[in-house]
Amino acid sequence: MNTSDKTSSLPPIASHEEWLLAYEELLIKEKEMTRKLDALAAERRRLPMVLVEDQYNFTGKDGDITLLDLFQGSRQLIVYCAMLEPGAKPCSGCSMVMDNIGHNLTHINERDTTFVFTSPAPQEEIVALQKRMGWNAPWYTDKNRRFADAFGAGRGFAVNVFIRDDKKRVYRTYYTTGRGGELFDTHFRLLDITPYGRQETWEDSPEGWPQTPPYQWWRMHDEYK
Repeated sequence: MNTSDKTSSLPPIASHEEWLLAYEELLIKEKEMTRKLDALAAERRRLPMVLVEDQYNFTGKDGDITLLDLFQGSRQLIVYCAMLEPGAKPCSGCSMVMDNIGHNLTHINERDTTFVFTSPAPQEEIVALQKRMGWNAPWYTDKNRRFADAFGAGRGFAVNVFIRDDKKRVYRTYYTTGRGGELFDTHFRLLDITPYGRQETWEDSPEGWPQTPPYQWWRMHDEYK
């Protein structure tokens, strides 16, 4: 879906000197935000953890596995509970996340970390969707949605982080949902550095900037015209 009248408004024209002054003022704020994000990440690393006492089972391409098996030998595990119910249309937002994963998993695997998706949908539906969209990230069936219900996804999505010890005990260390899921969305990061931004109505943009409601323009990547 195209936003309306994309040429109706443009940023003000400035000399190079004026642009550089405005940019350097913004850069000061960007650096401050980077340091704040670093501090927040440091605080996140110091969160306590809680033992996962119940057993959770999943189904993959090769059969049934446990939560511990999802680690695939790594010390850390990130689980994205994606919105795909049995027989349902896939969620365009979760699909954007999958589009952005790409080869990222190779890099995080090098740091002793595994990333997987889970959904209540059966494997045959998951595999068919992966084939259609060209995705290859590990994606498991959450049997009877026990995991999603226990770890904050409900009928939506959630991201949970786990760590295991040498005695094969699993601990939950972090959780996020809502806009916390944007950490995977490279497309939003790219749009955020453009003059028009994400072009969604909630954004604080100059009057006349092209905008449409959020969510409504999102599509599976093979559905855009």
